[in-house]
Amino acid sequence: MARVLITGVARGIGLALADELVKRGHEIVGTVRSDADAEAMKTKFGDNIHVLTFDVTDQKAILEAANRLEGSIDILVNNAGIIGPEKQSTLDMDFDGFAKTLQINTLAPLMVCQAFLPHLRKSTNPGILTISSQMGKMAYQVSDRIAYRASKSAVNKVMQGLATDLLASGIPVQLVHPGWVRTDMGGQGADISVEESASGIADLVENINIAKSGTFVAYDGSPMDW
Repeated sequence: MARVLITGVARGIGLALADELVKRGHEIVGTVRSDADAEAMKTKFGDNIHVLTFDVTDQKAILEAANRLEGSIDILVNNAGIIGPEKQSTLDMDFDGFAKTLQINTLAPLMVCQAFLPHLRKSTNPGILTISSQMGKMAYQVSDRIAYRASKSAVNKVMQGLATDLLASGIPVQLVHPGWVRTDMGGQGADISVEESASGIADLVENINIAKSGTFVAYDGSPMDW
């Protein structure tokens, strides 16, 4: 049994992943933004979840939550994210929205990693998974949703660097494309169900190792181009 921290656990892929991992016998530490979401998660998962309430952009709140949490974390899953503002074309950009997208999708995962790194160091089999997207691929020359795309390109590079810095500590860092998933973010026209994506990501959680550190893979484990 692993103790898995998942950010943004109240909905979408985060919720489905928590559900799948609990079914497999794992313990969840889940982050939410509101007391109402915290109560909903406790009602749904009972003793199988420890809920932390904070906004992933609030570094002080993240550190305070990490300091309060006792014990080790085996796997940290950076899942929380947003699609970005309505206007995010290079020719018509909501720059405040762009900055918020980068804050949530790029900076927040690193802040969470740094805050909970002491807990990961206590684990005998630690690892970090960050949900990215093929939309951030540099070889994918498409310009719609550019704030979101840029934030995912950036988090890929940040986590690749973190993988290098944690290599000597034996803590693997892997990036995951969850697929085009039928969630509020992905829309109902997406390719796969949230359950299929979560099942694949759960397999990655259970099989992460240092040989896979610094890689970018799809939810089914197949390699992704940067």
